[in-house]
Amino acid sequence: MRYDTEHKQRTRTKVLEAAAQAIRNDGPERIGVAAVMAEAGLTHGGFYAHFKSKDELVAAAIGQMFEESRARLARETDGRGAREGLAAYVDFYLSAKHRDARGRGCPIAALASDAPRLSDNVRAAFAEGVARLTTVLAEKLEQSGTDEPQMAARSMVAELVGALSLARVETDPATSNAILRDSRTQLKRRFGLENVS
Repeated sequence: MRYDTEHKQRTRTKVLEAAAQAIRNDGPERIGVAAVMAEAGLTHGGFYAHFKSKDELVAAAIGQMFEESRARLARETDGRGAREGLAAYVDFYLSAKHRDARGRGCPIAALASDAPRLSDNVRAAFAEGVARLTTVLAEKLEQSGTDEPQMAARSMVAELVGALSLARVETDPATSNAILRDSRTQLKRRFGLENVS
């Protein structure tokens, strides 16, 4: 039976969503093609209709993860002024809800320690996703009047990811919450995002 292009794309998206979830939960080196296909409701045999290798699947799934992250950034910032949008994004990113949503959260925090050990193809997909996120934040920072917005955006991404990662590792809930709260306060103070509604 032949399927139309739209059906093939929907199927590919289901596989990528299942792979993205598995990568966030288990890491890119631990995912299995058969398990991803089963999670997507498909047979293992259908894998090669969409991907040449597991490596290609991982790279595409990382792209999917960054697309989901970009969509979240857009939800937080669209329809708001630059400063308001940035403040909302910082609040979301450094929230207990995001900290606790490892299976749906930011791909940078989920994969930064794994990425250097992955193939060049996968690392390139990861680096491209980081660059796109940084560029969007730089645009918002420039609109908010921040000097050297690209440099500021790289620093902001590093601080957001670092704080989220540390909060996820911390075993004491009060300390974990304090990491998020203190980092939110300091980032917003540094970028002039305090008292923005």
